[in-house]
Amino acid sequence: MTTSEWITDIALLLVVFRQIRESRLDLRSFLIPLGIIGFVAHQWLTDVPTAGNDLVLILALVTVGAVLGVTGGVFTRIRTVGGHLMIKAGLISAALWVLGMGARLGFQLYSENGGADAIGRFSLAHDITSEQAWVAAFILMALTEVVTRLATIAVRGQLVQRQATATTTRPVLQRVA
Repeated sequence: MTTSEWITDIALLLVVFRQIRESRLDLRSFLIPLGIIGFVAHQWLTDVPTAGNDLVLILALVTVGAVLGVTGGVFTRIRTVGGHLMIKAGLISAALWVLGMGARLGFQLYSENGGADAIGRFSLAHDITSEQAWVAAFILMALTEVVTRLATIAVRGQLVQRQATATTTRPVLQRVA
């Protein structure tokens, strides 16, 4: 692995520390993970192969990314404090993030340190036509995890904000009754 691959993979894993600490849900909450995964996609997603069962592999890992992302978004605590939305990843959300981002790093390390033959045999047996299919599958899985997690948090944040606004704008007599 190159230095930039190590830095990028570690940065994606370390984003979880920003999520564990409660912080304000703001533009940075979205831009940092999107920026990192956008960089990853730009650097390494050169092609999306469609021959053989390449799309099946890609769709399978994209589905895994979506499940991890939505579930991670659901297990992120969202609350209002002083009129601001605050988010904090729970243990499940953080574990899912590390699992998803770590899977790509683990696969890459495995493929470069003795696993290439096994991956090649699996690919041949399942009609996966190229190394790029694996690259595309894992990059798109990570991209999907990030986007679906952020979308889930955005939707949940809007719901929490509406609920908080509705509670504070009801007349005092209705709140007391």
